[in-house]
Amino acid sequence: MKYPYLLFDADDTLFDFPKASSQAFSVMCRKNHIPDSAEIYQLYHDINLVLWEAFNRGEITKEFLTLERYVRFLKALGLDRDAAQCNRDYLEALGRTVYPLPYAGEVCRELVRRGHKLYIVTNAVASVQRSRLSACPFGDVFTDAFISEEASAPKPQKAYYDYVRRQVPEITPENTLVIGDSLSTDIRGANNAGLPCCWFNPGGKAAPEDLRIDYAITDLRQLLDIV
Repeated sequence: MKYPYLLFDADDTLFDFPKASSQAFSVMCRKNHIPDSAEIYQLYHDINLVLWEAFNRGEITKEFLTLERYVRFLKALGLDRDAAQCNRDYLEALGRTVYPLPYAGEVCRELVRRGHKLYIVTNAVASVQRSRLSACPFGDVFTDAFISEEASAPKPQKAYYDYVRRQVPEITPENTLVIGDSLSTDIRGANNAGLPCCWFNPGGKAAPEDLRIDYAITDLRQLLDIV
């Protein structure tokens, strides 16, 4: 066994977050009498993405992010709604919605069968992500989940991975692999922490030159031959 400890990103690595987010957004729209269309969801998505990028750079807090995205969204639509209520409705619906990506459950269960310890490393909202993991049909395979707001630092900051390593002192650069889809948080975070990484790249994007990518896979089943 090359890597007994595996640190998995959750959304877009194991779970189909766009699908879950879209459905939760539709629930929020119905509850708050907001028109629901692909164009309106794209507007929300673009606003949300800008704020998450600022959070990942350490410029804003998650509390500010989750409310501000709806403040800006409603302002852009010219709608008089309660931004905090919209956010609560979205997060509650999101916490009940989880769609595993192809082969995610199969691969994770096989890894545990082989003796690997699996952990979740994520920047998501803690209450939502823990609810989604509880609803996940293979959530029982994870030894623990480390969420940025509990670590007081987000991926890709080294401080986040320092927190993870304090929780699991057995983790070393020799026995641990970080697996994730995001170059800016998962792969750069692994680089910052000095840990080997595997880029989950189902779209076959070109690899950047400024990051160390130890492995790249387009199908989660390929991970079984690496670890």
